[in-house]
Amino acid sequence: MSKHQAGNHLFLVLVAAAGLAVSIATWAEEHNSKADQMSTPERIKQPGWWPTKGTPSRDEYVGPAVCAQCHSSLASSQKLHAMARTSMPAADSNILRTHDRQNFRLGPHTYQIARADNGAVQYSVSDGKQSVSGPLSWAFGTGKVGQSYLYEKNGAFFESRFSYFSTLQGFDITPAHSTAAPESLEKAAGRPVAPAEVRRCFGCHTTASTTNDKFDAARLIPSITCEGCHGPGSAHTAAMKAGIETGAGLISNPGRLKPVNQVDFCGACHTTWWDVNLSGSTGVGNARFQPYRLESSRCWGKGDARITCIACHNPHQPLVREAGFYDQRCLSCHLATANSKPSSDHPGAGCPVSTKDCVTCHMPKVEVPDAHFKFTDHQIRVVRAGAPFPD
Repeated sequence: MSKHQAGNHLFLVLVAAAGLAVSIATWAEEHNSKADQMSTPERIKQPGWWPTKGTPSRDEYVGPAVCAQCHSSLASSQKLHAMARTSMPAADSNILRTHDRQNFRLGPHTYQIARADNGAVQYSVSDGKQSVSGPLSWAFGTGKVGQSYLYEKNGAFFESRFSYFSTLQGFDITPAHSTAAPESLEKAAGRPVAPAEVRRCFGCHTTASTTNDKFDAARLIPSITCEGCHGPGSAHTAAMKAGIETGAGLISNPGRLKPVNQVDFCGACHTTWWDVNLSGSTGVGNARFQPYRLESSRCWGKGDARITCIACHNPHQPLVREAGFYDQRCLSCHLATANSKPSSDHPGAGCPVSTKDCVTCHMPKVEVPDAHFKFTDHQIRVVRAGAPFPD
């Protein structure tokens, strides 16, 4: 390609990306209502970037090191966020390094997870007569809740029957796996993961795993990096390096979306209101789906910038777990005293009990049994003693 052709190519890419930036800005300015909520599959079909969208080419991704050249502070702090550590090759898992030899039994089957001398993590299952074994390929999860493992066989992915759980400081049956004794050695080994589920799992635990609408584990970027949320950065970085002023608009900025879109944006991986309702999922396990629970809150209404995921959580910094940190977020909507009259600026009534550690009462922790973990329920409400879990 000649310099002239290359220049024209860059110009066309920048023009197309500029048009995309305009459409994103226009979308952000539209009127917001709950009726605007969509399922993630619907969002992905819309113009512009959306998490787990697999249409860009692999060459459009530049990688986090390039992003860090201009955004070093954000890149450094984002590395400490759980999203930046949500997947890794199994051989790189600190949990599997610490627990380097584990043995389990389920019915007639014995299991072992053991680190080999070359660093590979071997997974084996035996019924006493025959056995199957092979290396674990991927570890999903930081370990704060738990960590699950995938292995490959004949070109397909399988989920191991045992996972690590932080509250147990050890291993137990992987969620969604039966606790009954498996019928055969093949079924005992693990659960086959369908290609569509593989794409979804890697789409939310890695960056650029699906490009040109094809899943490619060989070229993905582990965990959620800058481009996992902001979209491919090649056009943006090329324009900025060339000194083109419009280059700043050639990257997606979720913070500019209207509230309902912001929450659905995070919900692409953390599960939206429509995703849950269309799946038919019910029960206490739904406490894991923070956007769905938030959008089910009475105060969600038409959406408000003060009640979105990023209003409370900075995606570039580690999650704050101290309850008191969130009090000022609550009081940005709610009155500080119970006798005050609500206004358009503060539509939320004052709490008659306290204005400290609000989330401990109004966003209770709910245990999801098969995850062995208590999740903060993001359906904001007045919790009644003895009341059933509000689905």
